[in-house]
Amino acid sequence: MTTPAPPLGVYVHWPYCARICPYCDFNVFRARGREVEAEALVRAILDDLAAQRELTGPRDLVSVFFGGGTPSLMDPAWTAEIVDQARRLWTPAADLEVTLEANPTDAEADRFAAFAEAGVNRLSLGLQSLDDAALKLLGRNHGATEGRRAAGVAARTFPRLSVDLIYARPGQTPGAWAQELKAALALGAEHVSPYQLTIEAGTAFERAVRRGTLVPPAEDPAAELFETTQTVLEAAGFDAYEVSNHAQGETARSRHNLVYWRGWDYVGAGPGAHGRITTPEGRVATTAADRPGDYIAGEGGTRELLTPVEAAQERVLSGLRIAQGVGREEVAVLDILPERIARLVELGLLADDPARLRATAQGRHVLDAITRELLA
Repeated sequence: MTTPAPPLGVYVHWPYCARICPYCDFNVFRARGREVEAEALVRAILDDLAAQRELTGPRDLVSVFFGGGTPSLMDPAWTAEIVDQARRLWTPAADLEVTLEANPTDAEADRFAAFAEAGVNRLSLGLQSLDDAALKLLGRNHGATEGRRAAGVAARTFPRLSVDLIYARPGQTPGAWAQELKAALALGAEHVSPYQLTIEAGTAFERAVRRGTLVPPAEDPAAELFETTQTVLEAAGFDAYEVSNHAQGETARSRHNLVYWRGWDYVGAGPGAHGRITTPEGRVATTAADRPGDYIAGEGGTRELLTPVEAAQERVLSGLRIAQGVGREEVAVLDILPERIARLVELGLLADDPARLRATAQGRHVLDAITRELLA
């Protein structure tokens, strides 16, 4: 019997930003002076999606996600073209989720209605903080008042709203973070993504840490802030269905993110975008060229057939991030030693589940250590 092809998500990377944040290590470029290039990039993305349809074959499309970069800098008409292209190439679900990441500047919020008309039905708003001093530290180009105003517009414009926040900032206390979280929840979002500030290589923040001008919280205070996050959001009715994602009920969960964590397929289009496609030969990893000019010219980019072991390792890394974990039969090729699983269960880091590998609430603190142990 032929196994049905898994559902499909489409990720579109828009690499341009008005300002590059000091903590960001994504594939991003300053938008100024790239207007002609941006229009050419839209054409290249449309062509890329058509080309990748040949690789995927017919699929049921469950989500389209515009990430970046700052996709809310796009012309909404371009967004509509890309959404329409995806709907033509694959069979869209009746409740197709179309998410766009946005910054809360007034200029971008003024265009929310146009994005809704273009087909966006879920906005992911990068608030990052509701504290002006913190926003200045994070290099954001908006203030707290502007953020609240944008969230209000978004809540009235889109059926679904998610907000991103960054915690474990220098000097942040659990009490202040709890109040900030509660204030963010009052803005009407059904989904909250609180991310712990990490110092990534090659960023301005990494250079500041090396100079001693930025001192992030130590491990124990950061862990206390993590616990504060869980406590406040759980009390407000938000379930932690993934390490950094909380939803107000199952229907509020990000379907696109679940595509990644459940090991389904996704097409990646745009500079630097990654994809994973199941083919008759096996699972294929795609990577687009990083630089917009190269991507537009059709240069660079790779397609790699993963070995069964590599594909199973990816399933462990992604599947352990969500509450349901990953089925043991899905990763049987790894031949994980039973005593390693038993030890992690005894330590309270994995659930005692014979059918699935599932991290406990305690285990979510130390996922890196768990995966190292399982995949050693």
